[in-house]
Amino acid sequence: MSFLVSRAMKDKLAARAVRLCAVGTCSLAVVIMIVLAVKSWPLLSSVRLPDLVVSDEWRPLAGRFGFRAFIIGTLLVTAGAGAIAVPISVLCALYLAEYCSPRFRAAVAPVMDLMAAIPSVVYGMWGILAVVPAVRFIARLCGSPSSGYSVLAASCVLAVMIIPYMAHLCLELFMGVPRGMIEASLSLGAGRWHTVKHVILRRTLPGIGAAVGLALCRALGETMAVLMVAGNVPMIPASLFDPVYPLPALIANSYGEMMSVRKYEAALMFAALLLLALVLSLSLASRRPFLRIERSVD
Repeated sequence: MSFLVSRAMKDKLAARAVRLCAVGTCSLAVVIMIVLAVKSWPLLSSVRLPDLVVSDEWRPLAGRFGFRAFIIGTLLVTAGAGAIAVPISVLCALYLAEYCSPRFRAAVAPVMDLMAAIPSVVYGMWGILAVVPAVRFIARLCGSPSSGYSVLAASCVLAVMIIPYMAHLCLELFMGVPRGMIEASLSLGAGRWHTVKHVILRRTLPGIGAAVGLALCRALGETMAVLMVAGNVPMIPASLFDPVYPLPALIANSYGEMMSVRKYEAALMFAALLLLALVLSLSLASRRPFLRIERSVD
């Protein structure tokens, strides 16, 4: 009897500990946002929020902090990376799930995981050595001279970084489609591509959207590789060959200088708050397809 009581007490304590960890993890984002908001208050109390978001003027020495160019730069680089990475990742995952041999899939999957684990600074060096010269050459062919450090270079490097992660998520989705549905489609005379298009993709479309959202959340906060190839000029780019200055690069580049300029620290804390808000918004939006999948399974 005492053994059963002791076991029940252990289960109860374990459940409370797990619940406490879950609540602590969920509340961490709220705590971070509160801390950033408090640190940003010296700037927010003296400048209206709309003026900070819509202004392009960035002159810290004059006390002028406009974030529109940084917000647009962040969104452009992330959108460009998504435009490159999404079709490549989906097609790669489809090939591994439905067309290649199991032996080839078993050999390639660890390589994808390895690429996802490569440090971002290594991707940044590769971008400087390979992507930036290629973009410079393409820009000259297009009649738009460029240094190569640009929106396009940052998008390409960022796309290469998130392709393994996105492809791995999509592969798990495609492998989770019941084989009975696929075999039933093939037995009715449908071709392989018709089955992929109307069975696999249609069933996993919400999950693909969620995988894309999660990968783009990761891309939004990427710092080192983007900082090395973006050009880091506070301007709204007029073309893909113009330099850009995303929010993570701004924070990483300027953090060492913030103590010498009044309100600079508050401005960088506000930049971090903006970045966190963008990531959380995209994360919540990408969570909705997962909820739809869970409801359909239930």
